[in-house]
Amino acid sequence: MKHLLTLCLLILCFSQSASADNREREQLKRSIIKIYTTAAAPDFFNPWALLNAQQLSGSGAVIKGQQILTNAHVIANGSFIQVQRHGDAQKFRARVKFVSHDADLALLTVEDKSFFDDTRPLSLGKLPDLQEEVTVYGYPIGGKSLSITRGVLSRVEHQYYAHAESYLMAGQIDAAINPGNSGGPVISDGRIVGVAMQTNHSQGAENLGYFVPPSVISHVLEDAKDGIHQGFPELGAITQSLESPSMKAAAGLTEDQEGALVVRVFENAPAAQALQPGDVLLQVDGFDIAADRTIEWRENQRTNYHYAVDQYHVGDKLPVRISRNGEILDAEITLAATPPSRSLVQGEKFDQRPRYYIYGGVVFVPLNMNLIKRWGNNWHSKAPIEYLYARNQWSSPEQQELVVALKVLPAPVNLGYHDWKNWIIESVNGEQIRDFQQFAQLMESSRDQFVELKDGAGYRMVLDAAAAREQQPFILQTYQIPERHSQGLFSTLAERETTDTELGQVQ
Repeated sequence: MKHLLTLCLLILCFSQSASADNREREQLKRSIIKIYTTAAAPDFFNPWALLNAQQLSGSGAVIKGQQILTNAHVIANGSFIQVQRHGDAQKFRARVKFVSHDADLALLTVEDKSFFDDTRPLSLGKLPDLQEEVTVYGYPIGGKSLSITRGVLSRVEHQYYAHAESYLMAGQIDAAINPGNSGGPVISDGRIVGVAMQTNHSQGAENLGYFVPPSVISHVLEDAKDGIHQGFPELGAITQSLESPSMKAAAGLTEDQEGALVVRVFENAPAAQALQPGDVLLQVDGFDIAADRTIEWRENQRTNYHYAVDQYHVGDKLPVRISRNGEILDAEITLAATPPSRSLVQGEKFDQRPRYYIYGGVVFVPLNMNLIKRWGNNWHSKAPIEYLYARNQWSSPEQQELVVALKVLPAPVNLGYHDWKNWIIESVNGEQIRDFQQFAQLMESSRDQFVELKDGAGYRMVLDAAAAREQQPFILQTYQIPERHSQGLFSTLAERETTDTELGQVQ
C-alpha cells in the first residue's frame, strides 16, 4: 500500500511537471510573431521610380518594452507591415521603431497595444558553448503554422552578413533556416541567444544556418535606447597578418611577440589619434592579437580582433597597445561613427530613395552597391567591369564618391551620345568631381556656353547649355519623369529653380 501511494505521488508530480512544461512552451510560442511586409524597392536603373511591390514574410519575437525583435532585411524598404501572433487569425499594423542594417536587426512596435496581451517578453541569454543544442522558432515558407527546429551550435566567429555586407560575429548551427525563418529567435533555456538571419547555399553545403549572437543584439538594443542610430564604431585602420617571419622581424618584433601590421590609417579616422602605417597592433582592449589577426574571445575560441572594437559604442575610449620601431606604446582611441563608406563605391542602403540628376537628357547617379546589385544575383560577372574595379579603390578628401552618366534619354540636345551608358566621369568643365552633390552644384552653377564632361581616359561629352535648359521640360514630359533631380538633393537647386521662375515672370 505504501509503495502504491509513493508511485501515485510520483506519477502526479511527473504529470504536474509535464503540464507546467507544456504551459511554458505554449507561452513561449505566443511570443513568436509572424511578420508580413509589403516592400517596394527603388529602381536604380530608373531612379525616379519604384520596382513592383513584393509581399514578404518573416519572423520575430516579443521582447521587453512592447517591441518585436526581427531582422532588418525582413522589413527593408517596407511600405506596409503587419504582425500576427501564434494561434491567432487577426493581423495588427506595425511600424519600424529602430533599425540597424549593419547588424541586420530591427525593432518593431504595434499601434494597438492589445496585441501584446497574453504575450511574455523573452529575455536575452548568454551564447551557449559549442556543441550545445539550440532551438529555432519561426514561420518558414510552405505553411502558416509555427515551425520549431533544433540544431547544434557548431561555430562562432566573424562572418559577412549578407544583408548589408557588414563583418560581425555570427553563430553557425546545423538547423535549417529557410525563407520566412529570418528574424525568428534562436532559443536556449527559454532565452533568446540569437536571431536567425541567413543560410549558406554554397555548393555542397547542407543545413548551415547563421544567426546574430547576443553580443551584437545587446549592442543594438543599447544603441536603440535614445532612438538615434550610431551603429558600430570604426577604428579606421587597415591591417594585415604577420605570419611571415621576415615581415615580423622587419617590423621590429621579437620571436615571442605577435600582432597585426598597420598598413593604412584613414585621414580623420579614430585610429589616426594613435596609429601610423608600419605600427604593429599588439593588443586591443586587453586582448592579445595573434599573427593571423585573431583574439581569443572565449577559452579556445578565436575570432577577428574587431570583436573587441564591436563591444564599444561611439564616443567610448578603446585601449590599445602597439609596437613602433620596437618600442611598446599604450594609447587610447576615442571611437567615432563609421562613415558611409571608405570605398569610392558606397555600400548598399535601404529605406532611402536614390539620388539622381538629369541634365540635357543625361541621367547622372552616384555609383553605389544598390546600382551594381541591380544587375541581379550574378552582379559579380554582369555589372560593368569599371564598376567592379572601383569597389577596390579607397576614397579620399579630394574624391569621396564616383559619378556615373547612367544613360541618355534621346533628344536633339544629346545627339551623338544616345548609346552612351554606365560612363564614369571625373570632371566638369575641367574641375575635378569630389562627390555627387558637388557635381550637381558644378552643373547647376555653370554659366559657360557648353558643359564639358570628361572621364579618366580623356573621353569627352559636350552639351550645349542653352539647348539643355530649353529642352529640359520636353524631355521630362516625353519620358514621364516627375522631377529633374531627386527630392532633397540639396536646397540650392530648389532655390535656383524658384529664382529662375520669378525672373521669367518679371521679364
